[in-house]
Amino acid sequence: MPDLNNYITIPYSDDVLVSAGLSASELAATARMAVAAKLFGEGRLSMGQAAKLCGLGKVEFMEQLSREGYSVVNLQADDAGDELRLRSWLTPALSSMPGR
Repeated sequence: MPDLNNYITIPYSDDVLVSAGLSASELAATARMAVAAKLFGEGRLSMGQAAKLCGLGKVEFMEQLSREGYSVVNLQADDAGDELRLRSWLTPALSSMPGR
């Protein structure tokens, strides 16, 4: 992860971790993903910036967005090439799946 010098602190009690069934690090990762997805969806961050906020690569971030039901269609110019590369990589794999 790059050298980061800005932080957000969210106070919470242990019962939040118990109720959510998450460790402190899992809750932090979930919060980072939620903020990154929100800012990406609003067009405030590029995919690359949002992925970096989560500590992920662009493709990993797109996959995580998709798994969590977020749209990955909000592409800015620098993201379009990544989307096309991912699509060309996934298309042969998906077409060879049973039932396709």
